[in-house]
Amino acid sequence: MKKLLLVLLAAAGAAFAKKKMDEGKNEQALWAEATDTVGKS
Repeated sequence: MKKLLLVLLAAAGAAFAKKKMDEGKNEQALWAEATDTVGKS
């Protein structure tokens, strides 16, 4: 039972970490687009 709980906790932690990493990448992409000095024409 403890092993199952540990596996579930690890999976939840990994999912949370991936979500945070994806949010960070999206935020970085938005900043890169907003601060891009090359004109789009």
